[in-house]
Amino acid sequence: MYKNGLKRAIDFLIVLCALLIIWPILLIIIIFLHFANKGAGVFFTQARPGKNAQIFKAIKFKTMTDERDAEGNLLPDDVRLTKIGKIVRSLSIDELPQLINVLKGDMALVGPRPLLIKYLPLYSEEQYRRHEVRPGITGWAQVN
Repeated sequence: MYKNGLKRAIDFLIVLCALLIIWPILLIIIIFLHFANKGAGVFFTQARPGKNAQIFKAIKFKTMTDERDAEGNLLPDDVRLTKIGKIVRSLSIDELPQLINVLKGDMALVGPRPLLIKYLPLYSEEQYRRHEVRPGITGWAQVN
């Protein structure tokens, strides 16, 4: 299913249909986050290793402000987390922009979760096999 592109086609069609249905909800979340983040943006991207360990930008909703102390260091996460951000995270809505990554082909709906780049040198040969497929928004364990 993976080698002949069927999984990719199914993922693309499901995500396209889902986005057509949920776009009004996403728009409301974007508006709320815009004001909660004081105009500092609503999306957060983070470099993650994907299929064949190619680095891509995973997209998420930005749930924290960019507030800094007098020395210019970011304040602790619990201080920067907005009220709206707390709700968005608790409902796992912050992951929904990754549907765009699925449309782009960087991710799949189901697959190994993309870990941070700093873990790449720590993988065993068997663990590194996770990069033979596209990373997923949700993992196999969560689906079963």
